[in-house]
Amino acid sequence: MSSRNGRGRIRVAVLRGGRSSEHEVSLASAESVLRALDRERYDPVAVEIGRDGRWRELGSAGPEALETGLERERLPVPVASAPAALGAVDVVLPVLHGPFGEDGTVQGLLELADVPYVGAGVAASALCMDKDLLKAVLRDRGISVTRNITLRDGDPVRNEFGYPVFVKPARLGSSVGITKARSEEELVAAVALARRHDDKVLVEEFVAGIEVECGVLGNRRPEASLPGQIVAHGSGAPDWYDYAAKYEEGGMDLIVPPRLPEATIERIQGLSVDSFVATECEGMARVDLFVREDGEVLVNELNTIPGFTSTSVYAKLFEASGLPYAELLDRLIELALERHGRRSKLVY
Repeated sequence: MSSRNGRGRIRVAVLRGGRSSEHEVSLASAESVLRALDRERYDPVAVEIGRDGRWRELGSAGPEALETGLERERLPVPVASAPAALGAVDVVLPVLHGPFGEDGTVQGLLELADVPYVGAGVAASALCMDKDLLKAVLRDRGISVTRNITLRDGDPVRNEFGYPVFVKPARLGSSVGITKARSEEELVAAVALARRHDDKVLVEEFVAGIEVECGVLGNRRPEASLPGQIVAHGSGAPDWYDYAAKYEEGGMDLIVPPRLPEATIERIQGLSVDSFVATECEGMARVDLFVREDGEVLVNELNTIPGFTSTSVYAKLFEASGLPYAELLDRLIELALERHGRRSKLVY
């Protein structure tokens, strides 16, 4: 399959929006991607999924199209025409965050359509989206993770860690629905909030120390970026990395490399790659970790489609590691095509 035009450019569908509460974050990420793709190499097309789950193709994704948002086609999903439309491109770059985009659902559609796509496959996407299952797999591989208890639908509210604790939906991102609970009363309210977003909720221990993030890039030979230390200044909760800290101007500082011993930095990078391999990720992931005051490093979660503006943490970590944003996109597209070519030789 190839849909490259006469100039030999790679036709890239940038998939954005989505049904989740992270819809607006996805739009911002996708706009940065579209503006950065080299038009000498790529022929990009924007495909947007509305909050109602309907798809529309925005045609040529040049600067004019980004301004006018000209709609060409509206596609309800699932229908046969959606895979057909996606099959008219060389590669799909899903810039979707949260459920119905980062959780293996869209990846499954792209597998059915036999289209190369950037990022983790179906199983890895679903696994990393579910923080409860993710931690179980990492523990089984001998990777230290933050402790938690899992509350399923109908379970009574409980806490084994003292206070404060973090309460979060098991399958959501961008700190949506997360609360730092400092008392039993706050815990009950926090679980109720999290249950608005998911019927599985995590009550997670508070880790005294610093929060760091590390990017991983690659398929069979993944490499880690320099890690970065998160210093949050979120307006809603200035002592932790909440939604405001992630997305408001001046909400956080990223210190690359972190103020840590070299051996600890190497440990962070090693655990990030180990976690990437253990979960069978490919393409990209951002690994979120904590470093305790005694130096122990704990993995907290993996994000298979991290925020992707040019100023997002993942991009800034690789830029600090010597890989600029546009070249990072080149590499991700190359990895997607390489994986599809490799897997297309398998006999099913």
